[in-house]
Amino acid sequence: MSKIFVDACFGKETPYTPVWMMRQAGRYLPEYMEVRAQAGSFLNLCHDPKKACEVTIQPLDIVGVDAAILFSDILVIPHEMGMDLEFIKGKGPVFHDPLEGQSDLDKLIGGEEAAEKLTYVYDTIKLLKQELPEDKALIGFTGSPWTLATYMIEGQGTKTYNKCKKLIYTQPEFMHNLLGKVTEVIKLYLQKQIEAGADVVQIFDSWAAALEKPAYFEFSWKYMVEIAEYIKEKYPHIPVIMFPKGIGQYLDDIYGNFDVFGVDWSTPMALAKEKLGDKYVLQGNMEPCRLYSKEATTKCVEALQKVMGGKRHIFNLGHGILPDVPVENAKHFVSECHRVSSKG
Repeated sequence: MSKIFVDACFGKETPYTPVWMMRQAGRYLPEYMEVRAQAGSFLNLCHDPKKACEVTIQPLDIVGVDAAILFSDILVIPHEMGMDLEFIKGKGPVFHDPLEGQSDLDKLIGGEEAAEKLTYVYDTIKLLKQELPEDKALIGFTGSPWTLATYMIEGQGTKTYNKCKKLIYTQPEFMHNLLGKVTEVIKLYLQKQIEAGADVVQIFDSWAAALEKPAYFEFSWKYMVEIAEYIKEKYPHIPVIMFPKGIGQYLDDIYGNFDVFGVDWSTPMALAKEKLGDKYVLQGNMEPCRLYSKEATTKCVEALQKVMGGKRHIFNLGHGILPDVPVENAKHFVSECHRVSSKG
């Protein structure tokens, strides 16, 4: 594995601070589009280890990032638990059988049985470990239980989260049953990713900002911490990254046994450093739209380096890359991160 990247996650001194892009980085490369067309559908691509391996490696070869993030999707978990998932062009992921109550939840498989159905993900990781250069770490990932639950209940992306939030306040026991069942699958899923060869694992909480503070820590963060504790107990040498999007106002209450905290672009890095810099390595947090301008990118990269000072930091975007960003601009981001970090 890449000792440089893993050491950075643990806060150890390295020759430079690594940089890597969110998993969407590869999804907008022309080379990815070619492989995607060959696969026939997005889910087919996720299920094909050889093709998934190929598109995982593309951002390393083309953009020059310092670690590979596994190509897959967070929604393969509820899909393999038994939900009917379809990716619809222009609409995104849709579950045709969203959950409405306990009887729907009881129909879903869980635990080891569900985790075993994700074999194609583990096979992709095994192939990647054969193909990746020794100096490149491989990052596995999962969505958080809360983020997965929102899709499972709403049936698709949502701006209001009214169905799942209604259940939080009217049927909290059901919500905890759902989150607990998903959590158990995620624990085994990440464990099997690590056993297959993942060097680092990350938990994405994309819809963290949908919840007010008390609800967030009850219905999301505590389950993420439970997963991290499970992984760190079994694999203390594996870095765990937590990335909850949009909760900068909750930083005083962040806790848990993990290594890296992902800072989204709406949270000032100086604030994250003040609140969490002594506990965790920080990752992030350039506003993705800065990639439209090389000048704006350089300005932000230099500002991040100045803010972080002597603290260990993993350069990254503050969320996913946008589809019309020129590849040359993404390459510029990586080269600028290397340039400023080499200065110390």
